[in-house]
Amino acid sequence: MAKLKDGLLFVAVTAFVVAFLYFFTFTSFGYGNWIFVSFNIVCFSLFFLLTGYRKKLTRLPNSVYVAFIVALFAEMYGFPLTMYLFMGIFGLGKVYSLEFLLTGVMGQNLFYNVFHFYIFPASKVIMGVGMILAIYGWKQIYQAKDKLVTTGLYAKIRHPQYVGFLLITLGLNIQWLTIITVALWPLLALLYYRLSKTEDREVEAKFGDEFRKYKQAVPAFFPRLSKEQGKATSS
Repeated sequence: MAKLKDGLLFVAVTAFVVAFLYFFTFTSFGYGNWIFVSFNIVCFSLFFLLTGYRKKLTRLPNSVYVAFIVALFAEMYGFPLTMYLFMGIFGLGKVYSLEFLLTGVMGQNLFYNVFHFYIFPASKVIMGVGMILAIYGWKQIYQAKDKLVTTGLYAKIRHPQYVGFLLITLGLNIQWLTIITVALWPLLALLYYRLSKTEDREVEAKFGDEFRKYKQAVPAFFPRLSKEQGKATSS
């Protein structure tokens, strides 16, 4: 029964990811589409559930993550705040996001080709990697049942979920860089970094030498290029 529940929960999360990618790819662009804004906010906000939102330790970074998602999609499909600011202050039109400032340097046709054929696909790849890290990192921790994991993603980095969230938001920023999100992303990175340090201390207090050996062998966020690494986990 437990395996069935685990499988159903994993399928549900995966279904939301697939639904998002479908709508994000095939839904036409336009402002004032608040239904689509709400849909994307719900889909991306589901990821913070993978870190246990009820834990006080994760509430602040997860709240900033949700604020980032709300700000980005509200501006992407709802109200173009960045464009209005640039129109009002600098007299520039069609600056939908900060990337569009490059049209003055590259020319409109070249910029649109670069954006649609390079920037947009690259952002989706980065987001996809982030989703995989967040989902599979959660899956390993959930299935471990409060034990120290020694295989999979956690054999490469200690905090794959946090890296996943940062990659998701980085990909979104690359795709649609706004004044608010460019300010929020460094804050989000700092909060997850501090959270990882606090979490490392908690896990070390619980698992002792087993975690200390793991911490010495496996980096927190960036995998080593060498093949010699320890096995275990944290977040």
